[in-house]
Amino acid sequence: MNYDLRYAAHPDDVKRYDTQSLRKHFHIGGIMTPGEINLTYTMFDRYIAGGAVPVSEALSLETIEPLKAEYFLERREMGVINVGGPGTVVVDGQTYDLDYKDALYIGRGSRKVQFRSDSPSRPAKFYINSAPAHKYFPTKRITQADAEIVELGSLEASNARKIYKLIVNSVVEVCQLQMGMTELKPGSVWNTMPPHTHDRRMEVYYYFDIPEGQSVCHFMGQPEETRHIWVQNDEAVISPSWSIHAGAGTSNYIFIWGMAGENLDYGDMDQVAINDLR
Repeated sequence: MNYDLRYAAHPDDVKRYDTQSLRKHFHIGGIMTPGEINLTYTMFDRYIAGGAVPVSEALSLETIEPLKAEYFLERREMGVINVGGPGTVVVDGQTYDLDYKDALYIGRGSRKVQFRSDSPSRPAKFYINSAPAHKYFPTKRITQADAEIVELGSLEASNARKIYKLIVNSVVEVCQLQMGMTELKPGSVWNTMPPHTHDRRMEVYYYFDIPEGQSVCHFMGQPEETRHIWVQNDEAVISPSWSIHAGAGTSNYIFIWGMAGENLDYGDMDQVAINDLR
């Protein structure tokens, strides 16, 4: 297991960041490394994002030093979405099969978590998000058939997309963690337009299924002072509560959004008019 720690940043400071500094504080790379668990702990709502890619052997989730906990989920809940080949997640002896795009919510207090791939030649790629939790809720597997599905945008505006709400409080009981997946339709490249912020939640966007040779430009920052970060396949961006979170790709793609904070209302957003962006 590997982890790194990111401190929170004030928006006035971020205005002075160059490209290297912006990427150092907000970009997350190296998420899906075969045979490893790689995590990033951000002080924005003490959120953790990362990935586990078991190949021939199972990978066990161990605690990390910043948690000061006997085991990883002692005071946390976790969401897992598989973006690779078929695999399983074993939680305290209970096995959950996860196919491509299946999700698993793991409740606070789960002591032993292991990740396994069905085939080393086509390993599972488990995308992980975790947030502090105040109580236990049961572990639950969620498939796309279980998700709440919303279709938004249009091909004319280059943002026709399908949203799968997977780990949300209307689908599974959670403390504060929310996760889902947005798929851009062919010919569409813009996500989360019109943009918004939400002072009551932060987010992490993880981009995958980006075709080889293509990229996504992720836009962040206060609406009147935006910045951008170029991301490749299997990379993510931390989005503070004061920041917009939107992207445009050189092709269509899929991204997973994960968020935590003090409000579970998915529609709790502070809308920003496109023409007001700077």
